[in-house]
Amino acid sequence: MPFIRSGEIHKANTELHISEDGLANSSAKMVKKGDLLYALYGANSGECDISKISGAINQAVLCIRPIKDNVYYIFLWLSYFRKYIVSTFLQGGQGNLSATTIKRLSVMLPCIEEQRKIADFLSIFDKKITAEKQVLSDLQEIKKGLLQQMFV
Repeated sequence: MPFIRSGEIHKANTELHISEDGLANSSAKMVKKGDLLYALYGANSGECDISKISGAINQAVLCIRPIKDNVYYIFLWLSYFRKYIVSTFLQGGQGNLSATTIKRLSVMLPCIEEQRKIADFLSIFDKKITAEKQVLSDLQEIKKGLLQQMFV
């Protein structure tokens, strides 16, 4: 099964995998597609994303699985306050965040219906941004191909 490291929380695939035995004999935890993943350690400290795959994580990644609240709304909140959280709570020379600290954050949550409305509205922008990034990537590939044809 996929082993999701802190630098891979944004991806739909992983470099590493873990066996059932490896999972049973480690501190790794299972996450589901749609869980909110929050990077606690290293260069990715404070980054979060909604998991695109099910897999296993270690202590460098916190899984947030809201019971009643909208996961996308919480993702938006944590993303917006990332700089504040990192600058206020980062510990250690390599830049680690504590899972306990993140769990204790006071998040201003409107009622679930309002969370859904906000999340649905803002997701329209995210979808458009993703589409535009793909167009840009495609154009860069076309340019690269043209340059190779011109200078080879």
